[in-house]
Amino acid sequence: MMNKKGNEDNPWRALALFGALGFEVGLSTVAGYLIGSWIGPHSSGWKIAGVFMGLAAGLLIAILLVKKALENKNG
Repeated sequence: MMNKKGNEDNPWRALALFGALGFEVGLSTVAGYLIGSWIGPHSSGWKIAGVFMGLAAGLLIAILLVKKALENKNG
């Protein structure tokens, strides 16, 4: 007897999630750099802080996306 695969077992969905995670972390990091450059245009400290804050925000959003995807898969 063959088991039908559900929508959650779709490899394209996993690939889309992986791409969305990379895009979200990258975009947040770039946004942090740009905000840091805007706040302190003559200081590299603000740029570095902006990059780390953007990276932290991107990782937090990525964790929340994965958590939501796993909750949807488990029911």
